[in-house]
Amino acid sequence: MNFAWMAWTWQTAIFFGFVFLAIFILTALAVYRPETPRKGILGFETTRGDRFFVSMIGAAFIFIVWMRLGGGPLWYPLGIAVAFGIAMFRLA
Repeated sequence: MNFAWMAWTWQTAIFFGFVFLAIFILTALAVYRPETPRKGILGFETTRGDRFFVSMIGAAFIFIVWMRLGGGPLWYPLGIAVAFGIAMFRLA
């Protein structure tokens, strides 16, 4: 198969590596430390996996909006996305 159209870079590989590592960690936590869903500011019950998914989708939208509004250094939306993720795991 020819994967040249996918434009794989080391940054892309690190991103997907992070996603797969996070899924592995969340699976291990679910096996060794099961949790009961909790209700937070989102208004419905969520588990670790739900909060991780919302954090990833939120980060994607943060970066998309950042680039749509003019771009610039990506450190700013990264900080916003990390703060959003921490808030999702703490408050949701």
